[in-house]
Amino acid sequence: RFVFPHAPTRPITINGGMAMRAWYDIASMDFNNRADSKGVRESAAQVEALIEAEISNGIPASKIVLAGFSQGGVIAAHLGTRYKNSLAGIMMLSTYMSESETLAAEASDANKATPIFVAHGTQDEVVPIMMGKSAFKVLESNGYSISWHEYAMPHSVCKQEIDDISAWLQHKLA
Repeated sequence: RFVFPHAPTRPITINGGMAMRAWYDIASMDFNNRADSKGVRESAAQVEALIEAEISNGIPASKIVLAGFSQGGVIAAHLGTRYKNSLAGIMMLSTYMSESETLAAEASDANKATPIFVAHGTQDEVVPIMMGKSAFKVLESNGYSISWHEYAMPHSVCKQEIDDISAWLQHKLA
């Protein structure tokens, strides 16, 4: 079973306040101040409710992979590292971390050993690869089981990445 939630519609500051689908407001292009912490936490709570609904329907947390691309990856990283039950895996695609400075204090031990698949394009102009590498280093230095994958692509996915994701998922959910 796959659940692909849509981000809520909200005004986005860098787009002149225009409402669009987004997991959180983007206040500036400065990655250190980019993500709206309140919005990240609200969206993480919404996704957590989806996970809890799947668990209530009989799917064990150990068979659930939390995955996200770009803003969705921020939510996957934030929630996955703080979630109370052990997941099958966490996938972060073309993304970065919000609130990495609070991770050590807020992290749940439940997903310390959960495999984390981090992938990024070397030609990404939306979220520069250095942001993905920084997230990888933060997670690695906090003791997470993490793997890095990079591809010659912009802010998108490519066939090799899809093949690698498929192999990873099949291995984790076998």
